[in-house]
Amino acid sequence: MENFNVEKDSGSISFKKSTLWKISTFVFVALFVISLFTGGFRGRDSVTGGTVNIPDVPDIPTGIASVNAEDLVDDDPVLGNKNAPLTIVEFSDFQCSFCARFRQQTFDQIKKEYVDAGKVKFVYRDFPLSSIHPMAQKAAEAAECADDQGKFWEYHDVIFEKQASLSIASLKQWASELGLDTNDFNKCLDSGKYSSEVNKDSNDAQKAGGQGTPFFIVGEVPVSGAQPFSAFQQTIESQL
Repeated sequence: MENFNVEKDSGSISFKKSTLWKISTFVFVALFVISLFTGGFRGRDSVTGGTVNIPDVPDIPTGIASVNAEDLVDDDPVLGNKNAPLTIVEFSDFQCSFCARFRQQTFDQIKKEYVDAGKVKFVYRDFPLSSIHPMAQKAAEAAECADDQGKFWEYHDVIFEKQASLSIASLKQWASELGLDTNDFNKCLDSGKYSSEVNKDSNDAQKAGGQGTPFFIVGEVPVSGAQPFSAFQQTIESQL
């Protein structure tokens, strides 16, 4: 068996491969045990030097053979004929750039080709990823407050259009610009009236298998990400 020789000034020290392997195994086991008692090995933020906590990824529920969009319809904003043969549920985040991309590049075409034609009912539900989008929760609550006054979709469009300027002040300003009763709107937003409703939407998104935004259930088919119209068209047509 070959030996690994490490030369020293005072002589030579020899270690067998098996000895090195035993030492390495012992060190690894020791580090692993230490990690169990210290919360594991964590990354460090190179800017602040603080610990970087990676958010948990929601588990896709087991034992569910399929998901049906109709089963996920809540008392949320809806576009289209309530008796349309196909339902699309969007779980979205108002501070998500990919959600804004879907609104800007794909949504209008789906609406024109399928929603306005009476073939699809489109439902919007909230899925704020608050760990990376600090304004997403309040933006979702603000849109619910706008829905109280019959202006959800108009407010929805303004948020995505002016996403880069999201703040509590801007949420209230946009309500004023849309002609909402600002006293009622501000009271609704400040009180957190719809925080539990938004949280329920998020929980339903995760139960349906959502791991990011935007996330859609198109009939019985999950679709993740800001896909082009052609992807939605193919999924819709296959079920109509």
